[in-house]
Order: sequence, then C-alpha cells, then structure tokens
Amino acid sequence: MSSLSLAVRDSSTMLRRNLLHARRYPSLTLNLLLTPIMLLLLFVYIFGDVMSSGIGGGGPDRSAYIAYVVPGLLLMTIGSTVVGTAVSVSNDMTEGIIARFRTMAIHRPSVLVGHVVGSVLQSITSVVLVGAVAVAIGFRSTDATALEWLAAFGLLALFALALTWIAVGMGLISPNAEAASNNAMPLILLPLLSSAFTPVDSMPGWFQPIAEYQPFTPAIETLRGLLLGSEIGHNGWLAIVWCLGLAVLGYFWSTSKFNRDPK
Repeated sequence: MSSLSLAVRDSSTMLRRNLLHARRYPSLTLNLLLTPIMLLLLFVYIFGDVMSSGIGGGGPDRSAYIAYVVPGLLLMTIGSTVVGTAVSVSNDMTEGIIARFRTMAIHRPSVLVGHVVGSVLQSITSVVLVGAVAVAIGFRSTDATALEWLAAFGLLALFALALTWIAVGMGLISPNAEAASNNAMPLILLPLLSSAFTPVDSMPGWFQPIAEYQPFTPAIETLRGLLLGSEIGHNGWLAIVWCLGLAVLGYFWSTSKFNRDPK
C-alpha cells in the first residue's frame, strides 16, 4: 500500500474508534448539547418579548427574537461540542493508549485526524439537533436561497474544524480531563460575550471591542445574514479569516505537541 493509502486507512480506523467511544459514552456529548438548547429555550420563552422590544424598537415579538438568537446558538453549539474533544484527547494522553500507539506501525497523525474528523461530525450533528429544536419553536428562514443555505453549512463546518483543532491543542496540554474541560471553557464563554444575544452597538462602549474583535461575532453576523437576509458587510471575510487562522494555528500547535516524544 502507498503511504497515502496507509494514512487514509489508519485515519479511518481512528475515526471509527472515536465515534465508537462517543456512542458508548454519550453523557458528555449530551450534557454539552443541553447547554445551547437550554439557553435557546430560556432566552426565547423567558426573555424573548423583552429582548425583541429592545432590539427592534417595536412591540414584543418573540418570533423576531427567535430569528435573531438562533444563528448565535448554532455557533455556540459547536463551541460546546468541541469541549468534549479536548476532554477525549486529554484522556488518550493520560491513560496510556497514546504510548501504545507510538510503538505501533501506524500513521502517527492519524490519531489526531480521527479526533478532528469525529469532532466535526459530532458538531454538525449537534447543530442539526439544535436547529431542529429551533424550527420546532418557530424559527424560519424563508428568504435564504439554496446557495445561501450551502454557504451557511460550509461556514458552520469550517468553524467546527477551526475550533476542533484549538480544542485538540487544549487537550494535549492538559494534565487531566478536568483541566482540559476548564481550558476549553472559553469556547463556551466567548459566544456569551459576542453578538449572539444582543447587538454589539447596544453594549457599553468599553465592552464593545471585546464583543467585536473575537471570532464568534463576525461568524454569527455572517450566518445571520445568510439565513435571514441581513447585512453581512465585512463580516463575511472576517469570519473566513478567523476560521482559517484558528485552524492553521490549532493544527501546528497540536501536531507539534503530539509529535514531541514524552520525556
């Protein structure tokens, strides 16, 4: 077999291993998935009327706030899901299985590739589930064309890939699963500090740079524009730059840490 064929075979094996782990131990994934769903229900049914009045300047309209908040929660779902990836990578590094893999004649990067591809698939599945809940409670995207839906899906997949590589790096530097979960917590907190729930220009002036100059806000505004027809402006290319930059950074960070032989 060629080296490429061996790499694909070993990566497929590691992907099946990670998906099997996720199926056998679904509690972590379900707990992380419940966070965006609970926030969706909380903000829509408890704060929806009040928040829609503040954003639109008109009367209470819960359906308008559903449309506003769903794009941010879809991206928050990705951030929540990849926390499980950091925990899984940390478990592999601390429980001895990686030491065994290093002695075997396998394609070394396939271990990380299995984690990354598995995490992206889980993230997309989680996004679909949260999206289904959103549709069930009233979210509609009637103005989006097929091309815009395809672009939205591509943005979600690219964002999931970028955050997954960052989460893998966080798992590699963590001494245990608890530390990995804590290290990856900014991936859940950053959406709360973005434009996911309120517009940036409605925030205090000193706080607006924190919300604006981070990866979630341009991605949320781009997704919102694609699904709802709002203005995207410069957020589209900013979101792509953030995704590509984080993916490259996470890839080199993760591979350098993983390839470093243990002392």
